[in-house]
Amino acid sequence: MEWTGAVYADRPTVEVTTRIAATPERVWQLVSDVELMPGMSSELQSVAWLDGATGPAVGARFVGRSRHDSFGEWATTSTIVEAEPERVFAWAVEDPARPSAVWRFRLEPKDGGTELTQWMQMGPGRSGLSYAIDAMPEKEQKIVFVRMREFERNMTVTLEHIKNLAEA
Repeated sequence: MEWTGAVYADRPTVEVTTRIAATPERVWQLVSDVELMPGMSSELQSVAWLDGATGPAVGARFVGRSRHDSFGEWATTSTIVEAEPERVFAWAVEDPARPSAVWRFRLEPKDGGTELTQWMQMGPGRSGLSYAIDAMPEKEQKIVFVRMREFERNMTVTLEHIKNLAEA
């Protein structure tokens, strides 16, 4: 991750990629199973589909409950904004028109396996991080940088879990 001086309004992004010795079909089964994700994350504690949804479809919603030492516990509602089997799975956190974050998995067939990329964008809508920035506006760049590094580390761990499950 290479950037300096980023602020929340810049909609900073982070991306992590790995190669997996499994078909895109197998990897899709894992990345599109949102209820599987809490087992791969120290921050995300639980996920449940809303409105009778049971799987990945554009417009389907789910609630995620998270915990972080610095931010406490919170819940967010996400809406799936892309769901193309074996290619892309993405969701917007809170308001899809002005999300607090957008998360995306992209799958690409490579050398008999799958290249899996996880990407996230912070903002443009407000998030829990906005409250820290409000309290210490002079430290916004550092706050954003530290949080993006946390996301990068957590995403690396998530992709490693997916890789291990897919290749098992």
